[in-house]
Amino acid sequence: MHIEESVKLDFKDVLIRPKRSTLTSRLGVDIRREFIFHHSRKTYHGIPIIASNMDSTGTMEMAHALAVHQLSVALHKHYSIDELERFFLSLKNGDTAPSSAFYSMGISTSDYEKFTSVMARLNGAIDYVCIDVANGYTEGFINFVKKVRKAFPHLTIMAGNVVTGDITEELILAGADIVKVGIGPGSVCTTRKMTGVGYPQLSAVIECADAAHGLGGQICADGGCAVPGDLAKAFGGGADFVMLGGMLAGHDECAGDVVERDGKKFKRFYGMSSRAAMEKYAGGVAEYRAAEGKEVLVEYRGSVANTLQDILGGVRSACTYVGAHKLKELTKRTTFVRVTQQLNEVFGKS
Repeated sequence: MHIEESVKLDFKDVLIRPKRSTLTSRLGVDIRREFIFHHSRKTYHGIPIIASNMDSTGTMEMAHALAVHQLSVALHKHYSIDELERFFLSLKNGDTAPSSAFYSMGISTSDYEKFTSVMARLNGAIDYVCIDVANGYTEGFINFVKKVRKAFPHLTIMAGNVVTGDITEELILAGADIVKVGIGPGSVCTTRKMTGVGYPQLSAVIECADAAHGLGGQICADGGCAVPGDLAKAFGGGADFVMLGGMLAGHDECAGDVVERDGKKFKRFYGMSSRAAMEKYAGGVAEYRAAEGKEVLVEYRGSVANTLQDILGGVRSACTYVGAHKLKELTKRTTFVRVTQQLNEVFGKS
C-alpha cells in the first residue's frame, strides 16, 4: 500500500488568473489548432473539440453539424458496416471535412474484424480511429494499439483511457498519436463510485500532457467538463483536444427520442458502461461485472449550434483574459489559482 501525498486537482478546484492583454476583442482570438501527428504524419486543422463516442452524442448527424464549425466527432461503435461505409465515403467525396470523424472501436476480435472489413470496403479511406476502453492499463490494450499501428501505418490513432504519465508514454511508444485521458470524471460515469478508482481530471491532464509532449504526442481530455470555463482550464493545463459528452447531450443531432415530463421536454443520456447501454447492446450486464454508468434525462436543447456558440465564445473569452492571441498560446499564458469557491450562487444555480 502506498499513499501519494501531493495535492491533485479537478476543474472545480482552480480558476485561471487574468494577465495583461493587448487583445481588444474576442474576434482577435484564433481557437483553431494545427498538429502534425507523431506516427501518422498527417496534418490536422480545426478546433480541437470532439464529441464523445457515446451512442447519443457520437452520431453522424452530430458529425455533419460540428464539421460546419470545424469541430470533430468520435462516432459510436454500434453503427453497421453499411452505414459506416456510406458515411466515410461522403467524407472522401468532400461532403464533410475528413478530420470531423473518428471511427471508434474496442479491442475484441469482433471489433477488429469489423474494422478491417470497413477498411477493405473503403480502400483505407479512414484517417482517424479511436481505440476506446474503460481501462487502458491492460497489456492486451497496449498490444492491440501496436497491432493496429503495424497493420495501418497511415492511421491517426487516439487511444485510451488512462490518467498517468507512465502509460501515456507507453501508449505513444506503442503507436498512439493521441492519448485519451480520464477515468471517472464523466457526468454519467460511476466508475469512481463503483470501483474507488480514478484521478482528478485537471491533474491527470497536466501530468499526461507533460508526458505526451515529451515524446511528440498529443492528449485528449475526456470527461469532467460541465461549463465552457472547464474547457479553458483543460486547454490551459496542456490538453491538445477536449472530448465532450454531457455538454453536447440533449440536442437535435443526438440519438434518441424526445421525452415529455410535466410539460418539459428531455432526451435520454447514459454512460456506455451503464445498465441501459449493456441491455441495449450486450443483452444485459454480465454476471461477472457491475454497471459503471447511469441513465439520466437531459433537458431538450434544440440545435447544437446554440450550445457551440456558448462553448466557443467562452474559450475565446478565456484567451482574451490572459492575452493569448491563439489557442496554442493558452497553456503558456495560464496560471492556475487554487480556490475553495468559484461561483456566487446566492440566487440559485445558473
